Amino acid sequence: MSAPRTARERARAELTREILDAAREHLAASGASQLSLRAIARDLGMASSAIYRYFPSRDALLTALIVEAYDSLGAAVEQAEASAARDDVAGRWRAGTRAARAWALDHPHEYSLIYGSPVPGYVAPSDTIDPAGRVGLALAGILRDAHAAGRLRPMPLADVQQARPMLEGLLALVFVDIDEPRVVGAISAWTTLFGTISFELFGHYENIVVDRAAYFDETMRRAGILAGLDL
Repeated sequence: MSAPRTARERARAELTREILDAAREHLAASGASQLSLRAIARDLGMASSAIYRYFPSRDALLTALIVEAYDSLGAAVEQAEASAARDDVAGRWRAGTRAARAWALDHPHEYSLIYGSPVPGYVAPSDTIDPAGRVGLALAGILRDAHAAGRLRPMPLADVQQARPMLEGLLALVFVDIDEPRVVGAISAWTTLFGTISFELFGHYENIVVDRAAYFDETMRRAGILAGLDL
């Protein structure tokens, strides 16, 4: 059992949380490119120099926001997918993909931060890699389980031969013993998931798609089939 935090540690954690919450309000109001540590310090009644003891630069604050957003999205997808029966491949796929859409609709500014336009001058560090992969790994787990149960759709030999040059050595640890075209399909499904969410969130379906929830479900059903799932 870990030792209880000191009063100083609790105070630091509380103020760090206040800074992050204020930063999200600034994201909503003016976007990531306008994020300012000094402006956040003013809002919190802090000396502008004091905030740098918590986040030494704007990029450090952006990284913390990005990691939290990826982790929040990943947790939502993982929890939804885990709530379905393990042998219900279709149910797990629907639950996971719907959770990603629901999170994006509930957190549009955080979604824009991680899947919208790049922030000028910001280069994401390696700290963001694992959180960014959580959704993909959750969906890949469904594909792996379907493969282990012998429930992936058969792939034509021509598709296997065509896909092999694209993916030599790629994602071997994620898609163990799974044919290359299914890996291509899985990457396409992952791309389709966030492309479909982005089109809806950023207003590209106006006057085109009426029932967006139904359209999303059908699009993700087709994407799952492309990856080899029997949906």
